[in-house]
Amino acid sequence: MRLGVLDVGSNTVHLLVVDAHRGGHPMPMSSTKATLRLSESMDDQGRITPGGSARLIATVAEFASIAKTSGCVELMAFATSAVREATNSEEVLARVRAETGVKLKVLSGADEARHTFLAVRRWYGWSAGRILNLDIGGGSLEMSNGADEVPDTALSLQLGAGRLTRDWLHHDPPGKRRVAVLRDWLDAELVLPSKQLLEAGRPDLAVGTSKTFRSLARLTGSAPSSAGPRVRRTLTSSSLRQLIAFISRMTAADRAELEGVSSDRSQQLVAGALVAEASMRALSLDTLEICPWALREGLILRKLDTDLDNEPITGGPNGGQPGTIETVSR
Repeated sequence: MRLGVLDVGSNTVHLLVVDAHRGGHPMPMSSTKATLRLSESMDDQGRITPGGSARLIATVAEFASIAKTSGCVELMAFATSAVREATNSEEVLARVRAETGVKLKVLSGADEARHTFLAVRRWYGWSAGRILNLDIGGGSLEMSNGADEVPDTALSLQLGAGRLTRDWLHHDPPGKRRVAVLRDWLDAELVLPSKQLLEAGRPDLAVGTSKTFRSLARLTGSAPSSAGPRVRRTLTSSSLRQLIAFISRMTAADRAELEGVSSDRSQQLVAGALVAEASMRALSLDTLEICPWALREGLILRKLDTDLDNEPITGGPNGGQPGTIETVSR
């Protein structure tokens, strides 16, 4: 079965086309991205601007057409923090559906963490034991910890790399003092979430997912993407500290010249690195394994396990109520 997964994030819209079947390894066939920076298209009332809505609608329509041309039997379309937090999300979602025919479903932050955790669990298998996963997006940081396919704890914090860049790092380069202040603030913000996360148990394996972690691992010596997804990649706390000292003195244009860093991501690389460093410090993690699978793969795997429209797609921790993908109602 050929599936399309349309991911509307805070920075980019990403269409992943895969061939997948139950019990099999989802095989990526094509990947298409567009940089919208939707989180920057917000007015003072937290509404997505008309221009931002128009760009989103045009991109969704284009990507839906690509999915159809690619032979996808179904397009799984979802949105994360930027749409989730917009005060006019219902209006924007209705316009997208009316003008493109695509129903965007908005994931809660906790469901983002749960689906990403599922992908990580399937990638590493049961022999990995208890897994702790960190995922840095543009708008939020997802943290999860569990010994099964459904994490015991799944958290979402408003500590995304793009959000912190906008709120804290106003100069280019950001300046040593500002970096130090943000470091201290992140340490304070992560005290309680890290304690809550570790109450489920210390992990046997600590993992990082997302483009931010992959870029940081590449910049600290891990293999390039051209080496393939099965090559082991890691990120250590010591190498991350050294990297921050280096990239925080560079302009965004200079960072974009680094291998593995796109011009779209260069502006928020410092903030992403600081979030990664603070999270590892709060959780006393020396090393993270970098997993090539994340949220999109988790949604595909859950789709193959259950009926996305009619059945629960995640179970709550400790036998609690299952979560579902639902459009946010405000």
